[in-house]
Amino acid sequence: MKNGPTTHRGISRVWDVVTRPGEGPHIRVGQVLKPGHWKEFDPFLMMAEDWFQQGTFPFHPHRGIETVTFIIEGRLRHEDNHGGVGILEPGDVQWMTAGKGIIHSEDPLPGETVHSLQLWVNLPRSKKMTEPRYQDLRSSKMPVRHEPGALIRVFSGSSDGISAKTLNHVPVTYVEMVLEAGATVTQDLPGSYNGFIYVLEGNGHFGINETRGGQRQVLWLESSHADAESKITIRADQPLRALLVAGEPIGEPVVAGGPFVMNTEEEIKQAFEDYRSGKFGPV
Repeated sequence: MKNGPTTHRGISRVWDVVTRPGEGPHIRVGQVLKPGHWKEFDPFLMMAEDWFQQGTFPFHPHRGIETVTFIIEGRLRHEDNHGGVGILEPGDVQWMTAGKGIIHSEDPLPGETVHSLQLWVNLPRSKKMTEPRYQDLRSSKMPVRHEPGALIRVFSGSSDGISAKTLNHVPVTYVEMVLEAGATVTQDLPGSYNGFIYVLEGNGHFGINETRGGQRQVLWLESSHADAESKITIRADQPLRALLVAGEPIGEPVVAGGPFVMNTEEEIKQAFEDYRSGKFGPV
């Protein structure tokens, strides 16, 4: 535990996620966290909400980031050029570390539409060129915290002492909350963490000022004292399902170039050169 009193966090900003039509098999898309807000969202780079069918995300490269994909509906087949392959079901999460370079595809099963959320987590300079890895986090196998009228599934980090074994290069708490109407839960977080709540279903009140939030809204957490613990309280007015995601800021320069995120323009150029020259490996 950190020193100092526990602070109760409020909500600093609320915004709606507006979806727009995609193209072809990419049916719809919404920006939960818009890219470019590197300092504000640190260590998170972006989060997209997608509805898509086969052929939307064929084999493509990444370097310097982790992608965290939460499946809301449909079944998703993933494959990479390091021998990884699998099928994700609704409620599952895939935590992919691109590190020094990986080429992968994300494809719904035939005839299915996948509805997903994909978060990009930045990697610090010291981990940009780490070895790639996949962690398929099955909903049915993740640790669960039970409270009256509430279930909290822990995909990464912890919730009131219930901890996941997920491997993190950057400390991240990633929990799914399912609350009955009238239920209240409190999530603990290190005071240094940046974070947000995204409401998938229902509505409720959030934080010390009981800010109201509902479906397809993002609630960004107020900052807290870095040297203390903090808590955020959620109360459901209607049956509520939400994701709470928070992590330790990195505080380094961010330079993004397509599927690559590094610290300098030169590193982005090198990433494209390495990909074109086959250093990411064969597909």
